[in-house]
This record gives sequence, C-alpha cells and structure tokens, in this order.
Amino acid sequence: MSALVLVVEDEPQIAAVLEAYLKQEGHRVEKAADGKAALSLYRAAKPDLLLLDLMLPGLSGMEVLRAVRADGSTPVILVTARAEETDQVLGLEFGADDYVVKPFRPREVMARVKAVLRRASGRPDSEQPQVYRIGSLEIDTGAVMARLNGHTLPFTPAEFRLLACLAHAPGRAFTRAELLAAALPESEALERVVDAHLASARRKLESAGGPGLLQTVRGVGYRLAESG
Repeated sequence: MSALVLVVEDEPQIAAVLEAYLKQEGHRVEKAADGKAALSLYRAAKPDLLLLDLMLPGLSGMEVLRAVRADGSTPVILVTARAEETDQVLGLEFGADDYVVKPFRPREVMARVKAVLRRASGRPDSEQPQVYRIGSLEIDTGAVMARLNGHTLPFTPAEFRLLACLAHAPGRAFTRAELLAAALPESEALERVVDAHLASARRKLESAGGPGLLQTVRGVGYRLAESG
C-alpha cells in the first residue's frame, strides 16, 4: 500500500532514516523540521499519514496534532522520546492513532505505519465489509464511514475500528482487552488507550445528537446501546 507520509522530526539523522525506510516500503515522503512547517506541508500536500515528533521547535507536536485533528481524521503516529505513560495517553486523547518511543527500531516503525494505514482503509482484508445500523447510527466498514442522524462523523481510524467492533454486537459489553485485541492488534498500547479513543468518539457522537449511544460498563468496558 503506497502512501504519502509526512515525517515531522527536527533531528536530521532520524528524519533521514525514517525517509529511507519509508521509501524502501514504496511510500512517498515529505519532511518538516518544525511545527509551523509541518502544518504548512500538511495543508498543501494532504498526506495519508503523519509521523509526528512531540518535541519540536516553535509549535509543539501536541499543537500540530490538535490542528490536524481540527481539520480532519488523517492518521497520526506519535514518535517521541517521552516514555511516560501520561504523555502517550495525552497524545491519544488528542487524537493520535498510535505511538512509538525513541530509541526505536525502524522496522518497528514501518510495522506501525503499515498497521495504521491498513486500519485507516477499513476492516482487515479477511473480513467482508459490513454496514451496521443501530437506530440512527450507521457504520459502513467498506466505505470506512460513520453517520448519525444523516451527518458524517469525523472519527479517526482507531476510533472507527473500535466502534465497528462494538457495533458487531450491540448491547454486549466488551472489555478493554477485547477491544484492543480486535481493533488495534498491532499496537503495543496500554488498555487505557481504549479509554482515550472512546472518550473522543463519545464526544463526537454526543455533538451529533447521540447521547447515551456509547456506554461505559463499570468494571468491564464499553458497549453500544442496542436501540441507538
């Protein structure tokens, strides 16, 4: 799967290594060394994926991520030297799809790139596309599109995959571990990542007129209301 990847990294050696491996995988690459340049390139080039460092001169990676998320649902993988769990969860709450921590193995990053791009394209190839309808909520895994009350919802790839998993069995409570394994199988993310993604998905559902659709099951995990 060839894609245009925007590498946002202020360390030239790391940026060059990522560029070389991405091109070896058949992807096209644009590079930016600071946050302001990253946003300009993002808006001009419309990449399929961002590899985004958090520690950037000028605009921080978090500020870039917020701007990208305000604009759309382009997949974002955070590449950061910050190993603290709170930073990782914060980035995911802002809408990142996955993260890798420096120092990393380039092949590990390429595996994450492949996984996130595949998630962005919809359900795994081994599964037939489905259209789930729960009341006024429609989730189309073939088109990778969700609608509520006739409005298309701007879910990120990770949010979409998690909701599609829940929509497979409305009313059933899924544990965080089940959701992580089903929707984000290649990620090494913690179960708290599920909370971050679904908190964002809930806000989008509620803003489109769907309060109570996505429910927290205390001590278990999450479910979609059967009636929508």
